[in-house]
Amino acid sequence: GKGAGGGRRAPTCAEHDPESYSMYCGSCRTPVCCRCLEEGKHSQHDVKALGAVWKQHKAQLSQALNGVSDKAKEAKEFLVQLKNLLQQIQENGLDYEACLVAQCDALVDALTRQKAKLLTKVTKEREHKLKVVWDQINHCTLKLRQSTGLMEYCLEVIKENDPSGFLQISDALIKRVQVSQEQWVKGALEPKVSAEFDLTLDSEPLLQSIHQLDFIQMKCRVPVTVPPVPLLQLEKCCTRNNSVTLAWRMPPLSHNPVEGYILELDDGDGGQFREVYVGKETLCTIDGLHFNSTYNARVKAFNSSGVGPYSKTVILQTSDVAWFTFDPSSAHRDIVLSNDNQTATCNSYDDRVVLGTAAFSKGVHYWELHVDRYDNHPDPAFGIARINVVKDMMLGKDDKAWAMYVDNNRSWFMHCNSHTNRTEGGVSKGATVGVLLDLNKHNLTFYINGQQQGPPAFENIEGVFMPALSLNRNVQASL
Repeated sequence: GKGAGGGRRAPTCAEHDPESYSMYCGSCRTPVCCRCLEEGKHSQHDVKALGAVWKQHKAQLSQALNGVSDKAKEAKEFLVQLKNLLQQIQENGLDYEACLVAQCDALVDALTRQKAKLLTKVTKEREHKLKVVWDQINHCTLKLRQSTGLMEYCLEVIKENDPSGFLQISDALIKRVQVSQEQWVKGALEPKVSAEFDLTLDSEPLLQSIHQLDFIQMKCRVPVTVPPVPLLQLEKCCTRNNSVTLAWRMPPLSHNPVEGYILELDDGDGGQFREVYVGKETLCTIDGLHFNSTYNARVKAFNSSGVGPYSKTVILQTSDVAWFTFDPSSAHRDIVLSNDNQTATCNSYDDRVVLGTAAFSKGVHYWELHVDRYDNHPDPAFGIARINVVKDMMLGKDDKAWAMYVDNNRSWFMHCNSHTNRTEGGVSKGATVGVLLDLNKHNLTFYINGQQQGPPAFENIEGVFMPALSLNRNVQASL
């Protein structure tokens, strides 16, 4: 057939002109004519029809081209992506620069404000010193003027030649001169302030922090080490009754990760520290401590590398006297509280229990309940209980409470449903019941209108106790 050139004559065999190529020798990878085959050079070779091999090679080239074409398309898309990346890098760079400038400006502003505050302190100190010195100058000038006047007068008197005239005034003058001399007491001729200012600014740590100011990702290449010392936030640490609250934070610019904290407290008596909290919070309240005790607390942080050093120790003093009210959160649901939770009654004809908000474990504690209402001979019970006391029956029927129950002319002690020590003297409206819990002697004593009811009701009691009361709807009592 015709070649690619349209009207061009098909090429002829280089060796056998004017024969045209009609076959293709696969072994020699070249087109051949009939005579090439006849003369034997290619007779043993792998020879195929020219057209068939032409089509096959065309198809192979096409296929290879498709592969290149796909890669070229991908390369074009990649160039677009790279150009977008250039744009993003430019924009992000500007954003980060703006952010950095704002952060550094904020630091500079803070420093400028602090500088103004510190300058005010220096000015105040200077004005104070100047005032003190001016006061001394004025005082000293006045005294000097008085002394000089006296001296001049005395010199005139000494010149006087009349002995009797001189002796009439000399005694008084000698006294005045001596008094004048005595007014220059020790220290009167010393400045009250020094010229030096006792103000030293320790800027070194801040300077170090400024030198270490860096982006956090740079620091991530540093191997993780244990966390630094937590800082106790003393302004947030406090005590209320017999509970203490502690707060802490990590120092600024600390890049080591923190997984949690361990809070330790001693026994309130200078004894061993023990763990009271482990977790991620930075604020913790510990309840049920001893009243009138001094506790030491400290905290440390931990991460995958281990436990960091302890914070400084903070000293916390619990209240010496317990102030408590009735506790609505633990009371039986039939209990009705009023008067800021200081007055209790009940919806039910059955006895129901309510506890106080304080827990006692040592020391001596006394509280009183006023009987506001008392109808139909109910038997209210007064005493102490553990937090898990049964709430739906009279106080003292289980082993978690120690109580005195009363009617209008007698009282009994009750614990584990066992009744002991019946004593004359009951309650009516207006009566006062006193409870004395002495955890130094480990006993419990009851009073009605100031009279002790029998011997101490219970001996050998130990543990943590809360004030407790049981009553039904016929009684109302107030702390």
